[in-house]
Amino acid sequence: MHRYRSHTCAALRKSDVGSNVRISGWVHRVRDHGGVLFIDLRDHYGMTQVVCDPDSPAFKSAEVVRGEWVIRIDGTVKARSEETVNKTMATGEIELYAREIEVLSAAKELPLPVFGEPEYPEDVRLKYRFLDLRRETLHKNIVKRTQIIASMRREMTAGGFTEYSTPILTASSPEGARDFLVPSRIHPGKFFALPQAPQQYKQLMMVAGFDRYFQIAPCFRDEDPRADRLPGEFYQLDLEMSFVTQEEVWETMEPVMRGIFEEFADGKPVTQQFPRIPYDVAIRKYGSDKPDLRNPIEMEAVTEHFAGSGFKVFANMIASNPKVEVWAIPAKTGGSRAFCDRMNAWAQGQGQPGLGYIFWKEEDGKIAGSGPLAKNIGEERTEAVRIQLGLEAGDACFFVAGDPDKFYKFAGEARNRAADELNLSNKDQFALCWIVDFPFYRI
Repeated sequence: MHRYRSHTCAALRKSDVGSNVRISGWVHRVRDHGGVLFIDLRDHYGMTQVVCDPDSPAFKSAEVVRGEWVIRIDGTVKARSEETVNKTMATGEIELYAREIEVLSAAKELPLPVFGEPEYPEDVRLKYRFLDLRRETLHKNIVKRTQIIASMRREMTAGGFTEYSTPILTASSPEGARDFLVPSRIHPGKFFALPQAPQQYKQLMMVAGFDRYFQIAPCFRDEDPRADRLPGEFYQLDLEMSFVTQEEVWETMEPVMRGIFEEFADGKPVTQQFPRIPYDVAIRKYGSDKPDLRNPIEMEAVTEHFAGSGFKVFANMIASNPKVEVWAIPAKTGGSRAFCDRMNAWAQGQGQPGLGYIFWKEEDGKIAGSGPLAKNIGEERTEAVRIQLGLEAGDACFFVAGDPDKFYKFAGEARNRAADELNLSNKDQFALCWIVDFPFYRI
């Protein structure tokens, strides 16, 4: 038998019952159930439950074992009783009865818990990163990242692309962020730069006739971190194609993106045909050039219903400036004053004067609008707004006014806020799209 293991901690199944095996790994946790010790043993691949009762020759060793000790266990595979099967574990139908335990490495008291993954201060996590990386979520994330990159490589290669690596040390060619500079030993006083992107090198390759290039490219930028990006570096799927139209780029890349999401979506549905949404339409409907299409709310312009109306705040703005528009943010099922007041308070917390609103309810068999705006613009205009937006009793609508170039981002945030508050978004899906026809200049 192998010195350390005949099986990994994820390999044993019901078909192995009766086998004498050897496994090695980290002690995830130890549980004492009335004198019988249960050890969850973990390695890179998974976890196995080990049982050690007082009659076992390994019991004395098991009594001293603690979390994150590295041990080797010899034992016999036995089937769990039906009521103790753990369906959440790949090895949940079996357990290993220990005959011998060898301590390969004992651990002192840990500065950072691995089991349970509680929130912990970042400075402690980074100082003891080797422990932090043992935690299940981080371990899975790193493995998944590698699997996603491998999937990208397969898909790109199948699409006729060839992977080429480009230099890391290069001349400075700023692309909108600061370069990372590396002092040159052989040219004192001069510096190399780390590439913000492999732009120049890949373009050299294309004019040299390499046709279809791709790379999982490291990009270095001396800028502050973002919510979805580390400070200093990130990786991107970088590609170039020769002698192709825009349509061919879409047709080539859409199956790659869809395939990657489907492979790693854990069963969640993925958009099959990516809609192509012009930039201007995305801004007007969603208030963003990267819209969350899981959110069904679509904004519409309702300026005509407020022009010359009794709501003088909006009416005067429209009359004094031809750029002014009024956008509606319909909120299905949001027809209560309490919800509208919460949205209004949220808007004020964002530094806005507030959110005008109308909500509709049924009165005497008739749908009627309520709220200050409904009273000011009158029944006829309120009904016209409702009909345009396809709203019913129990629904609400919020309004923002001004120059759309100045308020569209806030309107998009309000759209998302309303959907989250009302649970309108279907979060159990991946809704992908192409945003096309970006403006060359924004004036």
